Amino acid sequence: MSASEQQPWYAAYPKAVSEAVFLPRSTVLEWFSSEDKLPGKHFVLVDLRRNDHEGGTIKTSINLPAQSIHPSIPTLYTLFSSAGISAVVFYCGSSQGRGSRAASWMQDYINEKGDQNMKSFALEGGIKGWVKAGGKLLEMVDEYEEEVWKKFA
Repeated sequence: MSASEQQPWYAAYPKAVSEAVFLPRSTVLEWFSSEDKLPGKHFVLVDLRRNDHEGGTIKTSINLPAQSIHPSIPTLYTLFSSAGISAVVFYCGSSQGRGSRAASWMQDYINEKGDQNMKSFALEGGIKGWVKAGGKLLEMVDEYEEEVWKKFA
């Protein structure tokens, strides 16, 4: 099979049943400034970028490349539920492919477990939308590199 005929990485995994729920950037920003929602305690951000992981990442995010996410979901669920995490927010460049797919797979697993306390989301607009919005959102980007983002302007 030639490189052009190869299946995409996600074709090896089942199609998600759940439809991704997109969480507005403004909601995540509110969570960061709330005393009731602490990153790593109440919510976790998961940056799914691998080869395109450049220009910075949203503060407190963990980087788990999308290509490894599906087999990791049971372990992630166990870790997150043990920690009391109520929201898992996945993102990639735009959250239209990897972010929404991972959010759907995670929600499928949460549903299978009958867990009513945890929800999975895709970040609206992904990291590109976050950076483009600027202002306070831009202040929440660790290792921000302006030159990288100019190519997306």
